Amino acid sequence: MNIQRNGSNPSRQGPSDYFTGSVRLDSPFQAPQPARVGGAVVTFEPGARTAWHTHPLGQTLIVTAGLGWAQREGGPVEEIRPGDVVWFPPGEKHWHGATPTTAMTHIAIAESADGRSVDWLDPVTEEQYLAGRRSG
Repeated sequence: MNIQRNGSNPSRQGPSDYFTGSVRLDSPFQAPQPARVGGAVVTFEPGARTAWHTHPLGQTLIVTAGLGWAQREGGPVEEIRPGDVVWFPPGEKHWHGATPTTAMTHIAIAESADGRSVDWLDPVTEEQYLAGRRSG
């Protein structure tokens, strides 16, 4: 058994290469081999979001606070709230983040394949992001 104590890893800012706006990453975890699971608690300030991305083995989000949006390529922008669990299948291009007016926090969990758990793509444009306001 290994207990990772709260606060043992400092908070860090989400890199601007992969996020738009203010994003905080807390308590990232990566299970040791042969396990493949890893993740983090991610807090998006209003208007903040990920870039488009995929996961080789999929991703689970557990929304814990606030109000967010998530979208898969070709689908509508979906509202996500505390208690919602979101599954993105392997290879599905998607993004997620806060709404323009409300912060959102989720636990993000993904497995790695061949040493990688995510493939980052292009930023979500302001037009793509604000499509959620028109459809929601």
